[in-house]
Amino acid sequence: MKNLQKVIEHYIQAYNQFDIEGMLMDLHEDVVFENISEGILTLRTEGIDEFHTQAEKAMNCFNQREQVIKNWDIQLDKVVIDIEYKATLATDLPNGMKQGDILQIFGKSEFVFEEDKIIRIVDKA
Repeated sequence: MKNLQKVIEHYIQAYNQFDIEGMLMDLHEDVVFENISEGILTLRTEGIDEFHTQAEKAMNCFNQREQVIKNWDIQLDKVVIDIEYKATLATDLPNGMKQGDILQIFGKSEFVFEEDKIIRIVDKA
């Protein structure tokens, strides 16, 4: 079995570097991604193709972005990390934030594994 912590560190590093192919490397074909903001599901993708499409869209929203792992909770087939997220917007957002604004969020990301691949990612802020 792969070291789950190393898999997640690689995924986060690829994310921070806008390396979509690197992000996809450890994802299961049937990966499900969910973003939950203040208890509301704001985004859901199913399958690696939908994830890829969404990752490309999201990439265009930021000039710079960084996730920093603050804490680990490693379980059998699931890992929950506390994340500090900071990004500089490349475009205006519907919520009123403008290009150049800095977005800073503290949240959690949950990674579930199947066959040594990430099958589910849930981001919560």
